[in-house]
Amino acid sequence: MQTHEIIKRFRAHFERNGHTNVPSASLLVDDPNLLFVNAGMVPFKPYFLGAAPPPWRRAVSIQKCVRTPDIDEVGKTTRHNTFFQMAGNFAFADYFKEGAIRYAWDLITGSVADGGYGFDPELLWATVYHDDDESFELWRSISGLPEARIQRRGAEDNFWDMGVPGPCGPCSEIYVDRGPQYGRDGGPEADEDRFLEIWNLVFMQDIRGELPPKKGHPVIGRLPATNIDTGMGVERVATLLQGVENVYETDLLRNVITKAEELSGRRYGADKTDDVRFRVIADHARSGVMLIGDGVTPGNESRGYVLRRLLRRIVRSARLLGVHEPVLGEFAGVVRDEMGPSYPDLITNFSRIDSVIRAEEDAFLTTLTSGSRIFDLAVDETRQAGADVLPGAKAFQLHDTYGFPIDLTLEMASEQGLTVDEDGFRELMAQQRQRAKTDAAKRKTGHGDRTVYRELLDLGATEFTGYEELTTEATVRGVLRDGERVRTAAEGEIVDVVLDRTPLYAESGGQDSDAGVITADSLDLEVLDVQKVARKLWVHQVRVRGGELVEGQRVLAQVDPEWRTGARQGHSGTHVVHAALRQVLGPNALQSGSYNKPGYLRLDFAWQGGLSPATRSEIEDVSNLAVRKDLPVRVVYTDLPGARELGALALFGETYDETVRVVEIGGPWSRELCGGTHVEHSSQIGPVALIGESSIGSGVRRVEAYVGIEAFRYLATERALVQNLAGMLKVPDADVPARVEALVERLRVAEKELERLRAKDLLSSAGDLAGGAVEVHGLVLVATAVPDGVRGNDLRGLAGEVRDRLGDRPGVVALFSTDSGKVNFVVATTAAGRERGLAAGKLVPAFASAIEARGGGKPDLAQGGGSRPNGVPDAIAGLRAELARVAQG
Repeated sequence: MQTHEIIKRFRAHFERNGHTNVPSASLLVDDPNLLFVNAGMVPFKPYFLGAAPPPWRRAVSIQKCVRTPDIDEVGKTTRHNTFFQMAGNFAFADYFKEGAIRYAWDLITGSVADGGYGFDPELLWATVYHDDDESFELWRSISGLPEARIQRRGAEDNFWDMGVPGPCGPCSEIYVDRGPQYGRDGGPEADEDRFLEIWNLVFMQDIRGELPPKKGHPVIGRLPATNIDTGMGVERVATLLQGVENVYETDLLRNVITKAEELSGRRYGADKTDDVRFRVIADHARSGVMLIGDGVTPGNESRGYVLRRLLRRIVRSARLLGVHEPVLGEFAGVVRDEMGPSYPDLITNFSRIDSVIRAEEDAFLTTLTSGSRIFDLAVDETRQAGADVLPGAKAFQLHDTYGFPIDLTLEMASEQGLTVDEDGFRELMAQQRQRAKTDAAKRKTGHGDRTVYRELLDLGATEFTGYEELTTEATVRGVLRDGERVRTAAEGEIVDVVLDRTPLYAESGGQDSDAGVITADSLDLEVLDVQKVARKLWVHQVRVRGGELVEGQRVLAQVDPEWRTGARQGHSGTHVVHAALRQVLGPNALQSGSYNKPGYLRLDFAWQGGLSPATRSEIEDVSNLAVRKDLPVRVVYTDLPGARELGALALFGETYDETVRVVEIGGPWSRELCGGTHVEHSSQIGPVALIGESSIGSGVRRVEAYVGIEAFRYLATERALVQNLAGMLKVPDADVPARVEALVERLRVAEKELERLRAKDLLSSAGDLAGGAVEVHGLVLVATAVPDGVRGNDLRGLAGEVRDRLGDRPGVVALFSTDSGKVNFVVATTAAGRERGLAAGKLVPAFASAIEARGGGKPDLAQGGGSRPNGVPDAIAGLRAELARVAQG
């Protein structure tokens, strides 16, 4: 049975039993504890917590998931995967244990002809939490399983949570006996290789705190209602139903391995080491494509760093299989073909995905070239030191700075006849991971106690009236100080206020929150910020400027009309600039993030390479033409499938309700899912002035613009600047660029001439420096400080000139020059000196500590820099002493 058929049958089974089909959420999750959705229940987390009312009593989903705690372990066994699909059914205050067990049993044992999976009941086992007698009896009565095939297990195995504070509960798992060839008998307790878990039924009833119940720590509370969360591993079921050994041989992954076989000329299964590389390629290619499809771009932090590691491990694995040409595009195409039937967005967005993935591979290949040079220097330094082990710190630098996987460093070192200090490398890696864990712990907010918000949600969601009016009468439902509910707040305090109705926009969708006031008789609150909690409550941060705030009070909430005018211009302007980008650059220039406030907008979009001035001007022209056309702005409410049929663009990583809001500007020209506030006609945006364009990461660009009155002010400032320059240069405004260009060219020529004269003057001192050479036990030494500010090439050139003047005498030239609190140095040896055992690189340690220097080089030339200029006399003395030591044998 093919994987897509397994998914289809799961969804159909639960839809027949009253479950609403919920499309997979994005892999990107708005949760401080998670980088990616790592379990099927993550999108349903607010409903389990009671932080938001569930839109359905029963739901079914096939959720995309990514787990990346042990990327380095992927491929070493057949059990690790970074991307997987979790099929789940969910119940919110509806059925509980009996329903969950019955639905699962009916599907897995139902005949293939009737839409089931057709598993032989004689091969099935179940486990329950050690004291869950109810589940034990339900398994006996519903399935007819003998007691011997229902095993009780402890919290480590049969209590489920997400690894972070949040919903949790005891669970019951279903296993399939794969046969004696896979291990010993005795059920899951005896051997989980032979007995493969395929489905976990979690009975959500508790709330986990910071400490895990799996380790014996108590839960911190009960959920408002009992719920069901189940997860069936799609890939594991496919392994069993397709009769293959492991997930890498199933239909969705095997073809990626086949493509790697074609490119490498090697065969999967022929060599265990190669098999690891094949599995890395198959797993990471699928994960990488799915992450890029959901809007992640390679970078050096957070999600982008995870994606970059995945992609670079593919390239490294391919190289180890003997493939040195670009490969990522080839593998991405296979993933598109295999995953596209279940995720059609991969097909429609593939040109963007392909562009991002190929650009990252090009960048990594360039990095490999740069890193290889650093590696070569490290090899030289190791050999000059008489060692045959590359230091762990160097391997870590190659990994951390240049993206070199340790396996690649090991391979290259082996080719040079060296080994690597792997223990030192792994110690540094462990320190880095610990720092990351510490940082992550600081970012965690958890979901341990949201009782105060649940209480307010029980009173109903906040009604947002800001689309229709700027002033709304409301009732104060709650006052919160430092997260605690209070009855009153006095003048001078800053507190959070929840109203039953509000016209004030809460920050979301890139739009900043509204400014405004909340007033009543003698009460004056300044609104500082507005945020959503659980997407249902509007929480207003306010400063009490006068009077006393009391829960239950009737108030008047008012938006600052000038602020809202600018905010509408900024948000509609963002849509216009986005549409202009797509018109000028093509449909792949998709927004990946934005921020707008009155008069200002910035928009991030997927694109490789900077925009030319002509392209920027064209985008600005298209935007202002749309403003001049006075295009109508229309809002349409529909469901998500309906919005997609309209061609509306959805932001990556956003979560949408059952009913979505589509904002059109000029009909199909700009059509996006958006909950923000907008103008009624495009002419109300006012002028659009692009003020900047830059890179914010690999494959992501950012444009910034002013709109409305801020654009007028910006253009007026630019005009005044040009007029002032024209006045100073005594030319018409239009001639300013040519005049400035001419002045810059004259300055460049003058600086070049000054540099030539300075270098000539510097080299003329070579004779005097050589004439001042001193003899140290038969060796000649020129060691001195030269004028301040001599750098790099000039210092090297002078040292070379002095060395040449020493002729065939065995000697050393060491020149030092201070510059802005630093000291540069160059050491050069004559040919005769090298015959006497002098090596420039090995002389540096003799004086390095005196000037706190770093540097090195080859036997004929070494250079570097230090941070202690006043140590130069000691450095010269140290060098003289080292020459004496060498000369005396």
